[in-house]
Amino acid sequence: GKKIVSGSGDQTIRVWDLETGKEILKICGHTASVASVVMSRDGKTFVSGSWDDTVRVWDLETGKEILKLEGHVANVISVVMSVDGKRIISGSSDRTIRVWDLETGKETLKVEGHTDLIDSVAMSGDEKKIVSGSRDKTIRVWDLETHKETGSVKSNATNAADCKVEHVVLQRVIG
Repeated sequence: GKKIVSGSGDQTIRVWDLETGKEILKICGHTASVASVVMSRDGKTFVSGSWDDTVRVWDLETGKEILKLEGHVANVISVVMSVDGKRIISGSSDRTIRVWDLETGKETLKVEGHTDLIDSVAMSGDEKKIVSGSRDKTIRVWDLETHKETGSVKSNATNAADCKVEHVVLQRVIG
């Protein structure tokens, strides 16, 4: 059946049956709040990001941890998985974006440039760009091949609470 995965402030991840609304799995493994979860396209695995500074990959059927990715030095707030399921992008309170290779479990790229925590990360459909949103009032675009920032948008708001970027959604514009 169809499943939903949720992360929680009680350090757990729960897998739910969408049709019945019943909890199928309760997964304990993180040692702090789980801030972000994303399911793979094939529905076999999912990724979680936590305030314990880790990114973890899990088997959706068994709830077993497959991989623990360490490198961030502060809360992991946002995680996304590439369309091909081979990479994970994570954004953190440590002001970095990290790209992880799922086959090796290694960090392949560390992107720096934001001056405050990163609330959200997204990857373009062609998997060539990352977009990040931060409490520094900017949305930045990063090229995965050159590892450089290729664009940004900054808010002019005087109150950071009025303009912080919590979620970034990429949409292809046709026209």
